[in-house]
Amino acid sequence: MPVRAMAAGSGRDHSAGLRSAAMTNESSQESSQKGLSQKVEMEWETPSHDQIIEISRGHVMGMEMSDDDAVWCVAGMHHVLLHTIGRRSGDEHKVALPFWRDADGHRIVVGSFAGSTSDPSWVLNLRNREANPRVKVRIQGGMFWSEHVVLDGGPERDALWAALLEDRAWYADYQAKTDRVIPLVRLAETEAITD
Repeated sequence: MPVRAMAAGSGRDHSAGLRSAAMTNESSQESSQKGLSQKVEMEWETPSHDQIIEISRGHVMGMEMSDDDAVWCVAGMHHVLLHTIGRRSGDEHKVALPFWRDADGHRIVVGSFAGSTSDPSWVLNLRNREANPRVKVRIQGGMFWSEHVVLDGGPERDALWAALLEDRAWYADYQAKTDRVIPLVRLAETEAITD
């Protein structure tokens, strides 16, 4: 099914190279639940790093204005709005990220930056536990604190990576573009935010 990624209220098309996407499980509510298919079949023309940053900015604006499925489920993937504190600036930063659920139902985000030679800033911020002992995560219809875990390697990361690739095969192409091990970040819900 063709998908146009539009940030709500922005009036701009943020598809930036997205040609087509289809999800094996059409219901957005069902697909985000533990145990159901998260497989995304897609052809993907990767945007440039500058385009990725611009797409994310537009997506963040849309996510802050709406809980509509069209904003939170883009290209067949559900998203989170991750809030980090800059490791150098001390400023809050927000990034829209697609997530995948592990076997325990935890949200996993991927620090691929489309196969860049360096990790995205949000991953570098998360690694700084002094600045980010826990992070705020906005989801469709709610928000929570997460005591996140950055998985840079080892058996746990490798097992998660293999399972992720079964559903999101294009991440293998991103890994092939770089010598770094693409990190996975587990965003376990540790405390609800109600205000």
